[in-house]
Amino acid sequence: MNWWIILAVVAVMLAARWRKAGMLAWAVAWLLGMWVAMRYGFVVPVPASVIKIYMGIVVLSLIAYVLTDKDRIAEFWGPIEAFVTEPRYRLLLAATVLLIPAAVAYQIYAGMTAIPNAPFFARTVHPAPPDSITVHGSELALGTADNPYRELEETSPEEFEQRLENGRKIYFQNCFYCHGDLMGGAGMYAHALNPIPTNFQDPGTIAMFREAFLFWRISKGAPGLPEEGGPWQSAMPAWESFLTEEEMWDVIIFLYDFTDYKPRAVEMH
Repeated sequence: MNWWIILAVVAVMLAARWRKAGMLAWAVAWLLGMWVAMRYGFVVPVPASVIKIYMGIVVLSLIAYVLTDKDRIAEFWGPIEAFVTEPRYRLLLAATVLLIPAAVAYQIYAGMTAIPNAPFFARTVHPAPPDSITVHGSELALGTADNPYRELEETSPEEFEQRLENGRKIYFQNCFYCHGDLMGGAGMYAHALNPIPTNFQDPGTIAMFREAFLFWRISKGAPGLPEEGGPWQSAMPAWESFLTEEEMWDVIIFLYDFTDYKPRAVEMH
């Protein structure tokens, strides 16, 4: 996260509270503060569609907060009523009445006349992985690496079952919001993302790859995509910032078990 952005937003909110800002100013401060935090507060850009969803929630929350108390309603509506009715605001009101539709009309015109730009190159959905990656200080050669816990399926079924259960918990704590509870890429946030999350049930996805490929994609996320994977707009985070190596391998075990696919084996030459 861009902590200086977050801290600046918090400082403005504290200043508004210290100055005992009116309800209208307080609501505007919350609205702008939340938009700035979501738009600029994250290192990985948040998709515009996701920002719209959360801003809608913020607006509804502010409306509910204001309407639940008569004093808050009066405090919120008072400055608006004064702006519309008092003669001292007449020129500013006229300018506002003219500028708002003009701004909307300009935005529509700009969108209609914008020249579409073709991408510089075609996006590869499943780009080739690098030779090696470093995760939590350990280097992993993707060409020869394999899931270090896969052999437990044969040597220690009980421990493997524990790994599988841990992977299930990790998936439903972190991944199903986008990839869905059936792993079909239809999670509750999927419709707001571009490109849409991977459908693990598709035989053209994880069934075609080795587990080391999934470990690379999970650990590095969208920020770790090579140039051929762009222009990336994926909201996939770099999960190495939140999960251990063991947890990422465990969730990979669960992905294959749930979809009833078998990972590709390491090709020996």
